[in-house]
Amino acid sequence: MTANSPEALTIGRLARAAGVGVETIRYYQQRGLLPVPPSEGSFRQYPVALTSRIHFIKRAQELGFSLDEITELLRLEDGAHRSSIRRIATDRLVQIEKKVADLKRMQKTLKHLVIECEHTRRDLPCPIIASLVQEGSGVKPVHS
Repeated sequence: MTANSPEALTIGRLARAAGVGVETIRYYQQRGLLPVPPSEGSFRQYPVALTSRIHFIKRAQELGFSLDEITELLRLEDGAHRSSIRRIATDRLVQIEKKVADLKRMQKTLKHLVIECEHTRRDLPCPIIASLVQEGSGVKPVHS
């Protein structure tokens, strides 16, 4: 691939094509997610195909995979080690399910507190504030 090759991009053009910043590409290179091509003249030339790899990384991040997990997935990208790929994805799925369960508990608690607040007399402490204080530092709520 030469500097004038239509299949080669500068780092800035690669960043634009992939929808990320140049700093992101450099960081991915630092982490070993992207190769660092040799310099040809005063610029490094990146293959256009790296845009797909960057999209893969960004999509995996959107699904909650860490960069270490993404590194492992990229190492396994030929698909020959499906049990390893499934293990990584299953571990991520378990973490997501735990977060969803936590969010549902939070939602249920907040709904209950909002309803309590709506129906509590004004001369009594707000149940929302009282609950947060009770769970926090032990400071008593200030009554209005």
